[in-house]
Amino acid sequence: MSDPLLIARREADFSLLPQMGNRHGLIAGATGTGKNVTLQKMAEEYSRIGVPVFMADVKGDLAGLSQPGGDHPKVLERIAQLAVEGFEPAASPVVFWDVFGEHGHPIRTTVSEMGPLLLGRLLNLNDTQLGVLHLVFKVADESGLLLLDLKDLRALLVHVSDHASELRVRYGNVSPASVGAIQRRLLALEEEGGARLFGEPAINLDDFMQTDAKGRGVINILAADRLMQSPTVYATLLLWLLSELFEELPEVGDLEKPKLVFFFDEAHLLFDDIPKALENKIEQVVRLIRSKAVGVYFVTQNPRDVPDDVLGQLGNRVQHALRAFTPSDQKAVRAAAQTFRQNPKFDTEAALTQLGVGEALVSFLDAKGQPGVVDRALVIPPRSRLGAISESERAKILRDSPVAGHYEKEIDRESAYEKLTAAAAASTPPSQDQSTDQKDEPVSFGGVFGSIFGSKTSSRGRRSDSVATAMTKSVMRSVGSSLGRQIARGIMGAILGGTASRRR
Repeated sequence: MSDPLLIARREADFSLLPQMGNRHGLIAGATGTGKNVTLQKMAEEYSRIGVPVFMADVKGDLAGLSQPGGDHPKVLERIAQLAVEGFEPAASPVVFWDVFGEHGHPIRTTVSEMGPLLLGRLLNLNDTQLGVLHLVFKVADESGLLLLDLKDLRALLVHVSDHASELRVRYGNVSPASVGAIQRRLLALEEEGGARLFGEPAINLDDFMQTDAKGRGVINILAADRLMQSPTVYATLLLWLLSELFEELPEVGDLEKPKLVFFFDEAHLLFDDIPKALENKIEQVVRLIRSKAVGVYFVTQNPRDVPDDVLGQLGNRVQHALRAFTPSDQKAVRAAAQTFRQNPKFDTEAALTQLGVGEALVSFLDAKGQPGVVDRALVIPPRSRLGAISESERAKILRDSPVAGHYEKEIDRESAYEKLTAAAAASTPPSQDQSTDQKDEPVSFGGVFGSIFGSKTSSRGRRSDSVATAMTKSVMRSVGSSLGRQIARGIMGAILGGTASRRR
């Protein structure tokens, strides 16, 4: 059994029980109240007991986890105030990631793995446009066309539009206006740098779940300062990662400690203008992913940023000060106070506006899974550096990384774009100087999309059965599938088949 994680102290210690780490949590508070220090403290404590961590660094200061700290005057003052024994500066094992490949290893997925539902949110599509996108994924799966990057999706959109009359019989109407709208949204996404998110080699989630030679969990830090300029891309990427973890990890129940802890910073971006159906699925994933031994911790300014159905599942809470300048703020403070198990020694609502920097209302789950009585406490400073690191320090960590060199070189294998381009060239009428002995055989619609009864390679890169066989298997899968698979496929938007095979 792992030792409790000491997070805060006043007269008594406030420790998070590792066996309750998969019951999720919340770190909340106004800007400048100490949320990032709490986040850093929790991450290094989980790492210390061998639990890998994933987090996004939206300001650039969480990179300090990779360097020993503890020498800041305010840190030394707080350590003395709390009489923390045996406090020594220490760094944590860190792997840096970056969608743009500038401050970390590139992190990518494929269009197919993202799925139509999350991609539709990324592109802000309406219901009609989302229906067309689902159709495109259906055609890709049935035709063995790989959708790896955005040029693949663009090419298939053009081809579907060109053959709309032939597709209408099987799939319904394909509106040219909807196809054009999707193409325009893809262009806008590319201009925001979103195209860097798609391609190969795609991220292998096993690389997030490593320990170092000393048995400490590796802390995976996603450089997100530039990514935050496109908030929807940021939120969708993290939601996709969470969905993939849910889909791929086996059920293990409650363990002595989590297999992974996932910190979702700026959590309000996840729920901004989100369709109710997707919000419900997120709530289900958060509820069920605990059985995969994954702890999810939302980090945000105000608890009201998180829907009630999700908030009710966050058992471990560190609530920093809230501001109450307006009637709306005061209502939010009152609502936040009511979510705690009340302490008769003080007024929780009043305390929320009186907390100092680094001070918080703390309530962790006990060994029976019941929330503890809320109390005021001071967060113990982390042993690692508070603040950013130098470029030379980052470069050294990247060179020594266990995944160094694996994701840096992008792979562009034959996929939908290349196949459709080749098919279009083959169907081009011959010029007059071509030999008359050569008979032109234009590629038919069936030729481009493959024989209906022949086996194909799916858009996820695996060999699939004929459509007739696949339909039979699909019915059987539908009958026997579990609730978890239904939820996962609802999130991922997958149309046919199981989990995508990982390619390394």
